[in-house]
Amino acid sequence: MLPSRVKSHPGQLAPGSLPQGWRIYAIGDIHGCAGQLAALHAQIAEDAATRPAQRTILIHLGDYVDRGPDSAAVLDRLLGPAPVPGAEVVLLLGNHEVMLLDACEPHPHPGALPFWLDNGGAATLASYGIDPDDPGALAAVPPLHLDLLRHCPLSFEAGDYLFVHAGVRPGVPPDRQDPFDLVWIREPFLSYEGDLPQVVVHGHTPTEVPAIRPHRIGIDTGACFGGPLTCVVLEGQRLRFLTA
Repeated sequence: MLPSRVKSHPGQLAPGSLPQGWRIYAIGDIHGCAGQLAALHAQIAEDAATRPAQRTILIHLGDYVDRGPDSAAVLDRLLGPAPVPGAEVVLLLGNHEVMLLDACEPHPHPGALPFWLDNGGAATLASYGIDPDDPGALAAVPPLHLDLLRHCPLSFEAGDYLFVHAGVRPGVPPDRQDPFDLVWIREPFLSYEGDLPQVVVHGHTPTEVPAIRPHRIGIDTGACFGGPLTCVVLEGQRLRFLTA
């Protein structure tokens, strides 16, 4: 079980930088924790209102569904208005969205649904009031939610940063990265100690506190396992954290 709070890192030096006047709020893996997402969005709204920026970007790093109690409410919130008026909102694709979409294809691979259910998909269906043993269960997943997930990009770039769900494969140029790695990779990315073309901001692999390295920032702090939901705030050459 992960701890309920992340240690604060107020205003520390970041491994990369953003253009002057930009601020990015990037949120780690939500996994159906709708209450924590609502609380974190409220903190972001207050933070942005207190200290307005010229350009505000709100990035969600994927894994909106599965494991936690209310994936349906998470997707409803992501379809709603941005918590910061005028902010650009980016919803990246995570591996759990890939599993959901694979299971919901008109003619899915026979193993797609069991694989998804074994990895937290049953909790997502339950959030819609769907029995996973019902032969017609997947037809009840709202088309609006599926359409939202089908249009999620794999990555987003800003300043010195590359935002992806899982990470990148070291030694592979950015324009040749395998989409599978962007949503699934752990090793050799996590243990890599060399330089990368960009500082990678990612989720996917839960840690007790954010992982800050010269070439990456990991912000999945295990919300669905009892930990906090974490947002890294990037501005200029500094970073700080908000948690819920």
